[in-house]
Amino acid sequence: MTANDDNSALARPRRSFRDVDLRAVAPFAALILLLIVGALVNPSFIGLNNLENVATRSAFIAIIAVGATFVISSGDLDLSVGSMVAFVASLMILFMNSGAIANPALMLVAAALLAVGVGALCGLANGLITTLGRIEPFIVTLGTMGIFRGLTTWLSQGGAITLRQPELQAMYRPVYFGSFLGVPIPIIVIFVVAAIAAFVLYRTRYGRHVVAVGSSRDVARYSGIHVNRVRTIAFVIQGLCVAIAVLLYVPRLGSTSATTGILWELQAITAVVVGGTALKGGSGRIWGSICGAFILELVGNIMLLSNFISEYLIGTIQGSIIIIAMLVQRSLVRKS
Repeated sequence: MTANDDNSALARPRRSFRDVDLRAVAPFAALILLLIVGALVNPSFIGLNNLENVATRSAFIAIIAVGATFVISSGDLDLSVGSMVAFVASLMILFMNSGAIANPALMLVAAALLAVGVGALCGLANGLITTLGRIEPFIVTLGTMGIFRGLTTWLSQGGAITLRQPELQAMYRPVYFGSFLGVPIPIIVIFVVAAIAAFVLYRTRYGRHVVAVGSSRDVARYSGIHVNRVRTIAFVIQGLCVAIAVLLYVPRLGSTSATTGILWELQAITAVVVGGTALKGGSGRIWGSICGAFILELVGNIMLLSNFISEYLIGTIQGSIIIIAMLVQRSLVRKS
């Protein structure tokens, strides 16, 4: 080892515990802690079947939270995702019930494409109204939340919309209840969607633009970034993630109504914030959002298996979690 090598090694800064981003580590530490608590509460909690069921049930919120990570990272917020799920699912089931295509396989493909297209258009509408109309996304998506929920109520006439094609039901059911190489398909979909989203957010120019826009729109604009385009695409990604969640949701129950997806926006935002993404924008953690969705489902599962807290208080617990997560984020920012 030469003297120059020795000097460069000495000059290289050493990473300490303080250099670790606690917001990135905290969700996974909390997940491990919950697994330990769950095992102490009920030995059956840690069983493979129970954990698979928990991960499978978290698929809807986890996938929606991936899209919410893009929106929140760009400095915006989407409150319409729960109503959007109900609306997209209703249109998908109505199309399959119409019998417009005789071949069941082609009907499923066409229905899936319809759901993806409608989800993307709903996200595009949110993005364009927000950016071109120069309206706060909170107000825009609050309005579209009512629009999507009202349209679903109108389509269902206040009742439920149920898939009435037995052959389609039998063919579609494995998408949620099936498995590949022993792994439930919804879990595979979660990680495929998260991997693609992580690549886009961390490895592409668009991902860097999302973070830049969320950090400071003025600076991003002066840097030559098309701010409105970046924000609109983030809303479209959110709509696509909602559509993918619908593709998993419909075969689970084969039915939807005006009450479908209620409070899913709260759960998705909570998962994103618990996962370490700053609600003010400027940072995004895809895998943290997935971890946050798992945490929410694990909390509900522990409440179900224990007698300490009523399972009917799950909404209260989730609301408390997001407030605590925001307080923790603020304290970490002050320390840094």
